[in-house]
Amino acid sequence: MTVATPRSAGISARHPLAPLTVAETGIAAKLALAATGDGARLVYVTLAEPEKADVLGWDGTPLPRAALAVTYERSKRLTWMITVSLDENAVTARVPVPGARPPIMMEEFTATGERIRDDPAFQAALARRGITDMSRVQVDTWPASNFGLDVDKTGRRLARGVPYLLDGPGSNPYAKPVENLLAIWDMDTSEMVELQDGDIVPVPAAPCRYDAASFPAARTLAPLEILQPDGPGFTVDDGWLRWGPWQLRITMHPIEGLVLHEVSYVAGERVRPVLYRASMAEMVVPYGSASLSHWWKSTFDAGDVGLGKMANSLELGCDCLGEIVYLDTVAVSEDGDAAPLKNAICLHEEDYGILWKHADPLNGVAETRRSRRMVVSFVATVGNYDYGFYWYFYLDGTIQAEVKLTGIIQTQAVAPGTRVPYANPVTPELAGPHHQHMFCYRLDMCLDGPANSVYEVDAVPVPAGPANPYGNSFTAEATLLATESSAQRLAAPEKARYWKIVNHGVRNAVGEPVAYKLVPSHASAPLLAQPSAAITARAAFATKHLWVTPYAAAERHPAGDFPYQHPGGAGLPEWTAADRPVTDTDIVLWHTVGVTHFCRPEDFPVMPVEYAGFTLKPFGFFDTNPAIDLAAPSGSHCHLLERRHP
Repeated sequence: MTVATPRSAGISARHPLAPLTVAETGIAAKLALAATGDGARLVYVTLAEPEKADVLGWDGTPLPRAALAVTYERSKRLTWMITVSLDENAVTARVPVPGARPPIMMEEFTATGERIRDDPAFQAALARRGITDMSRVQVDTWPASNFGLDVDKTGRRLARGVPYLLDGPGSNPYAKPVENLLAIWDMDTSEMVELQDGDIVPVPAAPCRYDAASFPAARTLAPLEILQPDGPGFTVDDGWLRWGPWQLRITMHPIEGLVLHEVSYVAGERVRPVLYRASMAEMVVPYGSASLSHWWKSTFDAGDVGLGKMANSLELGCDCLGEIVYLDTVAVSEDGDAAPLKNAICLHEEDYGILWKHADPLNGVAETRRSRRMVVSFVATVGNYDYGFYWYFYLDGTIQAEVKLTGIIQTQAVAPGTRVPYANPVTPELAGPHHQHMFCYRLDMCLDGPANSVYEVDAVPVPAGPANPYGNSFTAEATLLATESSAQRLAAPEKARYWKIVNHGVRNAVGEPVAYKLVPSHASAPLLAQPSAAITARAAFATKHLWVTPYAAAERHPAGDFPYQHPGGAGLPEWTAADRPVTDTDIVLWHTVGVTHFCRPEDFPVMPVEYAGFTLKPFGFFDTNPAIDLAAPSGSHCHLLERRHP
């Protein structure tokens, strides 16, 4: 195992997108808090990314380096965005954001749950269910969402709290939900706003544990080791990764999580940009239940909480396997204290089977090349769910993004032998409510330069007739997506639909524009809520699989910068109302993928991994197979030469 941490060289030696150091984060946090006022809390700090043109034209001369901090004054219910110059150690901008509610803070998760549990009215409701030992009660804190109800119009910064019963060390709280009991809590004043106490459902009896101690006769498998005797085949320096034909920059954003910059394919002396910036910019988990404890669940795990803030410290052999290089990031408290978050980002190589192969027995030739991919990943735990976010880079120029969903499903207590609407049984006493996981990726394209366009391409059968005399012909029908309104699209697997990003100003060997195609890797339904539902307005990005917008530095989050309790309409629907042109210009693709989850008994007590993602694949970007010159495999397990000359 090799551990790499961002170096702390002087400003002049660092790239403008180099990640914030612990020292820089701490300085920015303290200055931002001091500029906000007494009692202020720090929500997050991130690098204030320089202008795109300045980064692309950077010649090594230091650019101004700054951090952006979000702070919150509870007494005034006021959110601030504060810019700190890291060159001058001074606040250079202090902007209030009236009406914005910042993401829930880490200190609020635990504190709010404990205060709800200690509330007399809440305890009385528990006692009505026969629960009097508060040490056995866990209350999960949820972002409140916004449904246009009276409670949503009060101006309060709210959370919802739901209780579970613990049965000792190693408990699985989601095995014992206390159904139909819900607290709506003001996190600023620490008071109960509304207590909803519905019909009593018995708390399930089965413990449904998943800890190792509960399985003393656990199954074992033969050891599996992945060895690279010469060490990893890549280098990383201050966030700059180089592997095979790829180079890119890696940072961790407190809201988006893993962010990639300046993703380029290197062919000899030629560095060919593909993406300027790529991230999973927002996600939402809307529930389809109508029950008291579940209908309102619709968390934006990025904007409401912060995926980077919830990043795990990864463990070798558990989360990552092989010759691993870890990158540390920075964790910062609400008081502004910064510290390293060890092993937050995992870098490693994986064998990926055959890359290309052909056996020609007539001519005595057999050639095989093995595929290998570079993996950049991190894992975030948000409440009951764990999400692994992976970027894969392949030798043939392919880029793949994948989400691995695991953790524990939300559970609903049911009377044994009964069924409830909009949920599937997972045990005789528990059901899993229907829900979706929707992930919106922001892809700031830069395909051989910033002037890009997008075509929608469908496989279309040709009508029988003179042009198709045998009835077997079909063709690819390409439609230019010229404006923002025309570029709001749905996937169509029955048409083998993909979206082709082209640069009309750069041609390949056959005279066509260089291109990549965007292909949904896993067919997923768009948002299934009704058009009139509150979540449809709040998560409009999830109603389409594709949006295309012209690049704008401030347009970063598809549901807006502050979706917490926002009534909806921010982000993509607001920006695209102008219906701007999106051809032969600097464009951003917003691609939503997801999982529609009808829970199974096999999903409990811990859910095996589900997958969502997409692929960016070269389509005329290269003049030939870019991996044609890859060396043949060698070693004791490959007998390629013997097959050549039988």
